[in-house]
Amino acid sequence: MPRAGVEAADWDAIGSELDAHGCAQTPPLLTPAQCREIAALYPEVSRFRSTVDMARHRYGSGQYRYFDHPLPEPVRELRAACYPRLLPIARTWARRLGRPAPWPDTLEEWLALCHRAGQTRPTPLLLRYGANDWNALHQDLYGDLVFPLQVVIGLDEPGIDYTGGEFLLVEQRFRAQSRGTARVLAQGQGLVFTTRDRPVRSARGWSAAPVRHGVSTVRSGTRHTLGLVFHDAA
Repeated sequence: MPRAGVEAADWDAIGSELDAHGCAQTPPLLTPAQCREIAALYPEVSRFRSTVDMARHRYGSGQYRYFDHPLPEPVRELRAACYPRLLPIARTWARRLGRPAPWPDTLEEWLALCHRAGQTRPTPLLLRYGANDWNALHQDLYGDLVFPLQVVIGLDEPGIDYTGGEFLLVEQRFRAQSRGTARVLAQGQGLVFTTRDRPVRSARGWSAAPVRHGVSTVRSGTRHTLGLVFHDAA
């Protein structure tokens, strides 16, 4: 079950890497068979609430679909299992930045808060890129209520199913040029990263460094990823 992969991860090490870089890779959260099963859902349009053509909106090139309720069981389970592991990191970051930490102990309670605020649409998504597709740098903010961390999981084998398509993270540094990070996701591997910004040490304590993410150009093949966002959309 997907929960087993989440429980086996070293979340202390993941938290340390997030503090250092704003992103952290996990061990496999899904088996190859589970990855293929989730990727194979993409043509089943009835499972999704909307489809976004990135070129049409000038977001890049490629396509992604937001799941509708009920979420597929592996997706629902992964989202629920990751949330309590990410919650201590989110609360620590909020404390460093002097911000409120409105996130309850369970994902169910947090989503109920989102829904009462009018953010009722599910946000887990399945992304598909073909040759020459890419994703522009962006942030996944869907309303006033935001969880500060999210997870993307690779569903195909890099170098075999596709080439290129590295995950990109660009951090805006205070009074300095931006810093870029590129990561390759093995099949089933997750990458935890900041949704909007992260705390960095400064001469006056902690400050917020804005971060955006995207995907470099896929040179060949087809690349699928599963995105887990922990706040719902307005």
